[in-house]
Amino acid sequence: MQGKSDSGCELLDAMALCRHLVAEGSVHGFLADHRRELFPDELFEDLFASGLGRPSVPADVIATTMVLQALEGLSDREAASALRVNIAWKVAAGLALDDGGIHYSVLTYWRSRLRRSERPERIFDAVRQVVAATGVLKGRRRRALDSTLLDDAVATQDTVTQLVSAIRRVRRLVPQAAKVEVAAHDYDASGKPVCAWDDPDAKTALISGLVNDARAVIEGLGGVRLDTEQADAAGLLALVAGQDVEPGDEEGTWRIVRGVAADRVISTVDAEARHMHKSRSEYRDGYKAHLAVEPETGIITRCALTPANAADGPTGVELLAGEEPGLQVLADSAYGSGETRFAIRQAKHRPAIKAIPLRPAVPGGFDRDDFIIDHDARTATCPAGHIVAVTLKGNAVFGARCGPCPLRGRCTTAKDGRTIKIGPHDPDLVEGRRAWRHGDFAEDYRRWRPMVERSIAWLVTGPNRRVRYRGVEANNAWLGLRVAALNLRRLINLGLSRDGPTWILT
Repeated sequence: MQGKSDSGCELLDAMALCRHLVAEGSVHGFLADHRRELFPDELFEDLFASGLGRPSVPADVIATTMVLQALEGLSDREAASALRVNIAWKVAAGLALDDGGIHYSVLTYWRSRLRRSERPERIFDAVRQVVAATGVLKGRRRRALDSTLLDDAVATQDTVTQLVSAIRRVRRLVPQAAKVEVAAHDYDASGKPVCAWDDPDAKTALISGLVNDARAVIEGLGGVRLDTEQADAAGLLALVAGQDVEPGDEEGTWRIVRGVAADRVISTVDAEARHMHKSRSEYRDGYKAHLAVEPETGIITRCALTPANAADGPTGVELLAGEEPGLQVLADSAYGSGETRFAIRQAKHRPAIKAIPLRPAVPGGFDRDDFIIDHDARTATCPAGHIVAVTLKGNAVFGARCGPCPLRGRCTTAKDGRTIKIGPHDPDLVEGRRAWRHGDFAEDYRRWRPMVERSIAWLVTGPNRRVRYRGVEANNAWLGLRVAALNLRRLINLGLSRDGPTWILT
């Protein structure tokens, strides 16, 4: 059953004895004064529908703890310890000085209940309602979009480790798989297989043996009825057995392929984490946090977490869902695709997005914008004045016309002449490049977009560059809590207070 906070004052009540020690204008002090209004019992009553059993931790206490945990970037054990020994936490949660706090597993239990509920983001939603009540976003018609890479919570595994781990898991979960004869490794033993890792032939032989073992285990499951957990394990084994290897020169042999697959699973422990290059020389394994920020106030209006290799544009469009038309959307070139620009325009917003630079076929030569495209007539005119039809697939093929053309050296090196690809959102791309080139929104971009970078710096400060959990769902819940805590702190800095039943900014 749901626990209730006692509004009465205990002998060693931390609020009564130590409130003056907690700084005014701090999140701890604000929660001490207003946690029950921010997180009332009815906000969580559906999590404990039954009135029977031992009362749970009061909702305002656990919500306060989760917000402070997200704000300070603490683990469950660290948060439980802080609630037990930190006076500011006790004051914020309304506990007595001698209160033992909670066991760290209570936080895991509540997160699980919240994730399974119909309103998993209710703590974030509670802070959003405060934002709406204050009117702090009223009349502010800009949103800045950006993303940042977050490290995963587990070690990235190489091909050998993934194969061994996946085979071991299937053999543990499916009795029939454990009976399949395998030869490359003792999968009941811990650790990596024994191998002369500096010997390419020995390494290739090990890879071949592991892949053949994986294939044998998968074939041994034919006709076996699997439950959900077993099927997931078998599917993951099939995936890792095929994503990094290709057939060798001899039948029955396998070798590791060169390069990295676009959607490669990097760990059997966290199968949703992905590999992503931040630049040509720097990469991260994990997830990506996407934010939409109101740049004048720094309030984060929406957030989402995806695998690290997810494109920014589609997620950015989702973050604008539900916004009133007419926003100026500020973003870098990662959001500059034609599809993203079209979607933003369809939502009746105004894109102020950095253009994706064009790469001419010849350095310093003609690029797409030197060609005139008549989308109605479906024709393309090159710089030399040649006119060709645009095919149904969007190709403008100049072909033989390029042979004697005096401008060929500035246009193409292709033996068959220049071909221009015209996508379905070409007008949006052309207009985006024109607006960026002419500086239509240059002043707004320089003035307002940096705020989203500041918000990202707040988001990842301290230990928060690394996610704490496995999988998109759990880490997305963490991101929502983290953003709620940051928004609450930002509102307090802007003067958040309570006037009777109303939230106001003083």
